[in-house]
Amino acid sequence: MERYARITLTGTEPGELQKVYDEIEGIAERTDVEIGSPVPLPTEKLEVPIRKSPDGEGTATWEHWELRIHKRLIDMESDERALRGLMRVQVPRGVNIELVLEG
Repeated sequence: MERYARITLTGTEPGELQKVYDEIEGIAERTDVEIGSPVPLPTEKLEVPIRKSPDGEGTATWEHWELRIHKRLIDMESDERALRGLMRVQVPRGVNIELVLEG
């Protein structure tokens, strides 16, 4: 049974997620490890309606703010050298990485 690592990238900027994936892909090429392409998971949309007039006087007008959270799922063979390389990846602010070893 082959062991593999499942990597979940989460962030608000899709460009930053792509940069982190490119670094992970480079590590996989250098260590000769198979890697799956990033699977885009559904984007979470957090909406916050805010009333423009805080005192309650005047017309009831609202502003709607939205935060989108993008996710990518990557499967990679579990190799010791590749996993050590993953620990050295420079992660930008606003991007979270979750690593789970399976198999």
